[in-house]
Amino acid sequence: MSGALAGVSCLVTGASGFLGHRIVQMLLEEEEDLGELRAMDKTLSRQLLQTCDRFQDKIPVKLLEGDIRDTDVLHRSCRGVDLVIHTAAIIDTNGRISPETLMSINLNGTQQLLESCVQNNVGFFIYTSSMEVVGPNTTGDPIVDGHEDLVYDSKLGFCYGESKRQAEGAVLRANGRKLHNGGSLVTCSLRPTYIFGEGSQFLQLHLDQALQNGGVFHRISKKEALANPVYVGNVAWAHVLAARATRDPEAATRISGNFYYICDDTPHMSYSDLNHVLGRELGLGVEARLPLPFPLLYFLASIMEMLSLLLRPIFRFVPPMTRHLLILLNTTFTFSYKKAQRDMGYKPRYTWEEARRLTSTWMAAVLPQRKEELRKK
Repeated sequence: MSGALAGVSCLVTGASGFLGHRIVQMLLEEEEDLGELRAMDKTLSRQLLQTCDRFQDKIPVKLLEGDIRDTDVLHRSCRGVDLVIHTAAIIDTNGRISPETLMSINLNGTQQLLESCVQNNVGFFIYTSSMEVVGPNTTGDPIVDGHEDLVYDSKLGFCYGESKRQAEGAVLRANGRKLHNGGSLVTCSLRPTYIFGEGSQFLQLHLDQALQNGGVFHRISKKEALANPVYVGNVAWAHVLAARATRDPEAATRISGNFYYICDDTPHMSYSDLNHVLGRELGLGVEARLPLPFPLLYFLASIMEMLSLLLRPIFRFVPPMTRHLLILLNTTFTFSYKKAQRDMGYKPRYTWEEARRLTSTWMAAVLPQRKEELRKK
């Protein structure tokens, strides 16, 4: 279906990010008749510049550097655009980022971008959300093969998930808003599960920790706590398919105002066992069990959070583990992509074996450099 976005001007925010860069790359590779691609981020990475440079003679590419909270930057970026894919966000798993900063970027930035779309007659808006807008909740209630109609008592206990939940709500409420030219804005939201693949900052962190631990990944999740990992290439592909759906009136009506869980056929396994499966060909092992029983870890995390709160006036202490992160890593939380398959024709572009091989190959390539950098510390 190459050429489905022929003549379309598309803006991708967060274009230097792990997922955003992959979306840019896939659009340039798959949509040879794309009218224009605008890649925006606060800082333009070397990898993004190299990717865009390869296609500069085939597709008009405009690189935009600016903050998602800067309304002037947003208006300039949206002027003349048909479609926005909004991946820009700040991710926080342990409270390192202040709630004010998270809300300012993830929520307020999204709201300002929506306003720029309305004022500049941008017809379509695809939002990159997260499964964390659902949970796991503070009591660790599991979900098995969840779907979009599932009722779940989210009880979110962490600011990142809450910031994404509110931003997604703003996006879906904006569906149908009147544009200045008399048209209407069409919005939808994609909720990926845990994304792995080449360039993952979390995977690189776990790799560094394994190297410091004698070549053994720390056990951070119980074996029976099944997660639903998804390969970054498949998440990028889902965004391309959602973008293509906007060009088909029937498909655009189906996705209008809806959200979709995005996962693939990666076997359900714990986060720790995923690290091991991806790294075992490199000779990396994984610890057999959690370092302490889960209730004791939860108690220690509570103490560290309390200490962080008490020290805040004089010293910023970021707990290495929080109650939220413990629950996130140790709660079975899996979903189905059937609705995305039905409404936008989504099927994983990469098989599990391809995703595993590509990720492991990347890990093998960065391993010597990581060893050397850790040795120098």
